[in-house]
Amino acid sequence: MDNRTSTEQIIAAASNADTMNRRAAMGFLGKIGMGAAAMSLAATAGTAAAAPAKDIDGAVLNFALNLEYLEAAFYLAAVGRVDELRRIGGNAEIRLPAGLVQSRGMQFKDSNVEALARDIAEDELSHVKFLHGALGKAAAPRPVIDLNGAFRAAGKAASGGKIDGFNPYANDLFFLHGAFIFEDVGVTAYNGAATLITNPAYLQAAAGILAVEAYHGGAIRSMLFQQRQVSAAAGLYVGQVVQAISNLRGSVGGMKDQGLTDNAGNMIVAPADKNGVAYGRSTREVLNIVYLAPNASKGGFYPNGLNGSIK
Repeated sequence: MDNRTSTEQIIAAASNADTMNRRAAMGFLGKIGMGAAAMSLAATAGTAAAAPAKDIDGAVLNFALNLEYLEAAFYLAAVGRVDELRRIGGNAEIRLPAGLVQSRGMQFKDSNVEALARDIAEDELSHVKFLHGALGKAAAPRPVIDLNGAFRAAGKAASGGKIDGFNPYANDLFFLHGAFIFEDVGVTAYNGAATLITNPAYLQAAAGILAVEAYHGGAIRSMLFQQRQVSAAAGLYVGQVVQAISNLRGSVGGMKDQGLTDNAGNMIVAPADKNGVAYGRSTREVLNIVYLAPNASKGGFYPNGLNGSIK
């Protein structure tokens, strides 16, 4: 007799692309994504909000898969495993900064930062495999991903033109800055989906995925906070850099953002509203961030746009 919960059974089935019940997995994952889709499909696809639920399910799943491709590419490149992602979802280009040895990754100085990078890389690759397996033949191919020019553009925009040529793989601190750009976005996207989930099993699964992203974000914020004193001595004020990134992200992502500290200098480990509730973002607001521009259909980290109907 199988004593696992229904949620555990569905997740276990979805983890094996060759033997899983795809219909059960699609139902499970689709209901997780329904909240985010319902809030923003009208803004991103005209009449898509009135589309049949099964069509919305596939659209939201592929939207999530596109985002996971990006996060996985960022972390796997840092630890020398990006070729593992290249074997999933087609042959689209993954653009990396010149000088990064793809089979080796970046050269970490701090073993704690390296350990964090390796752990998150494994999580994000697992997310890609999970979603790609659940969608099967309907899975959106991996789009062109730019981790070179997009980071340079983001660094320049966040600094008002003062930083040119930002490379997140140049050193441990820059890597943490690059990771900071992504992590809070995942948390806000999952939070946006929570309000329309009615099945407790689906809600539990969504909460588990949200928790993983929140753990990532909190760990990165903690490491950045610890770097403040060391970097200040070298003339680089980490809090100011992080705040600039937060301001840029907030300006295109619905002003739902916070930097590393509050006005009194106290650490912010979990960006939240006045009630201590994490922010939620629609798919349009997420797209504004990854395209590095409001209401764009491509650009930034996705030069040719996302693949799928929500793009």
